[in-house]
Amino acid sequence: MVEGKQIRLTSGEITQLYMQYMEDSATVCSLSFFLEKAEDTEIKPIIKHALQLSQTHVHKIKSILTEEKHKIPHGFKVEEDVDLTAPRLYADSFILTFIHQMAAIGLRAYAASLSLAVRSDITTYYKERLQETMELYEMSKDLLLSKGLYIRAPYLPNLDEVNFVKKQSFLWDIFGEKRPLIGSELTNLYSNIQRNALGTATLTGFSQVAQAKDVTKFMLRCIDIAKKHITVFSEKLKESNLPVPMTWDTDISKSTTNTFSDKLMMYYTTSLISLSIGFYGLSIAQSPRVDLGVMYNRLSLEIQKLSEDGANIMIKNKWLEQPPMVPNRKDLAKGN
Repeated sequence: MVEGKQIRLTSGEITQLYMQYMEDSATVCSLSFFLEKAEDTEIKPIIKHALQLSQTHVHKIKSILTEEKHKIPHGFKVEEDVDLTAPRLYADSFILTFIHQMAAIGLRAYAASLSLAVRSDITTYYKERLQETMELYEMSKDLLLSKGLYIRAPYLPNLDEVNFVKKQSFLWDIFGEKRPLIGSELTNLYSNIQRNALGTATLTGFSQVAQAKDVTKFMLRCIDIAKKHITVFSEKLKESNLPVPMTWDTDISKSTTNTFSDKLMMYYTTSLISLSIGFYGLSIAQSPRVDLGVMYNRLSLEIQKLSEDGANIMIKNKWLEQPPMVPNRKDLAKGN
């Protein structure tokens, strides 16, 4: 490092900052609306706290990018992408669950960003983000528990002896009677049901207030696929006589007033699809039973096609901002 001169950001660092600016600017819009409509005196402070965190992140990332002479993404803005006067769209209890799930996802995202950070200031930034996101996760979890709203995964019997796998049927028994689920398989099935159920409720609200017909049609298609995936995962739990978690369909109002911009809702929708692809990939890695791997691969292909269709809608409407990318050397050469 030259004295007095900051080392440039790596591709990993700039990409993570870009993605998080987009996410946090979108979150500022949604949480501003949720805070405006919140009535529960216990939930409202958590919404406010989560909003303040995202506002701080947007400000800090702007500062870093400006110092590095990078263009600030347009992202999302309250004055453009949300109508704070629109009627309530979701119940406060749903918003609390939404914040808890987003905090859980944030923990994974910031851990990944920290692993890519090289510069000391960027490393410090992500360490701070991890700490505050962990605190938000605990705050939302504790309140869900105190209100009786937290959905626990099923329990396993105590491990009273150590056993070793003796037969290949532990992995390969595709057509015969399947062995019982192991803990990681159970956890992933249960979590994927919860995430799809939360996504279904979120997109149901979005579909009611979307303006463009192709956006509404896409949302309804996403809902149908998510419900189908919930059914597939639920059948795997029922095969082991395990309970299926609840959904949040009753936490959505009947409002059809334009609340969020179609651009913002499509961003959230495609982001949820991308997250599902990642979680299904993790589920494959943690599911030794071959039939489960086949199932996740099939469902992943289905939502990858969905992701492409969503991206095409965003491109058509000029809603998809281009992320940082490697220069096209051939085009540069032709310009000479």
